[in-house]
Amino acid sequence: MTDDECKIEFRFYKNDIYNLAEVFTLPDRIVCYNGVNVDMVEALCIFLKRFAYPCRYVDMIPRFGRPEPQLCMISNAVTNKMYQTWNRLLTDLNQDWLRPDHLEEFAVAVHNRGAALDNCWGFVDGTVRPICRPGQNQKCLYNGHKKVHAIKFQSIAAPSGLVANLFGPVEGKRHDSGMLARSGVLNQLQRFSVDTNGNPLCIYGDAAYPL
Repeated sequence: MTDDECKIEFRFYKNDIYNLAEVFTLPDRIVCYNGVNVDMVEALCIFLKRFAYPCRYVDMIPRFGRPEPQLCMISNAVTNKMYQTWNRLLTDLNQDWLRPDHLEEFAVAVHNRGAALDNCWGFVDGTVRPICRPGQNQKCLYNGHKKVHAIKFQSIAAPSGLVANLFGPVEGKRHDSGMLARSGVLNQLQRFSVDTNGNPLCIYGDAAYPL
């Protein structure tokens, strides 16, 4: 890629930042609770970089020239603004993307990609999130499989990339199958995981889950 092409590509991505800020309807200035006042574009860049995995606040210091506490406050302030403006997309009951006709479409999409099952619409798994070794209750937080102290979450992902169900956190020692039973999601699947004809649909789990 030539220098001119690099400059054109950079200008293209730079314009995307302004377009995102306009679409997200962010204010011109982001003000943190302690009075730190940041330009909307800088705040959005900090927010986007923070959620680009893997990323720690300490890794962002050379890029943005701000100490970790400010980076944290700015990222949290943008997150709060996002939630205040768009939380209806998460809580609005009219966003019923898990209704039977959509689940049936998911199952067809999974099967068309080569899956043996023709009635599987989602995928369940547990996620281990390591934490610092606690001063108390070390045994219940220790995950023997990963050899770390941790908390665990369980999620069901749809082919669209959205998370259909999230449960946790629970102690790191919990097995995935135990977490599945504890979450109560099996009862929800019996009630709601059906196609338009009332036939049951399933989700897929790895070998950690018994039949």
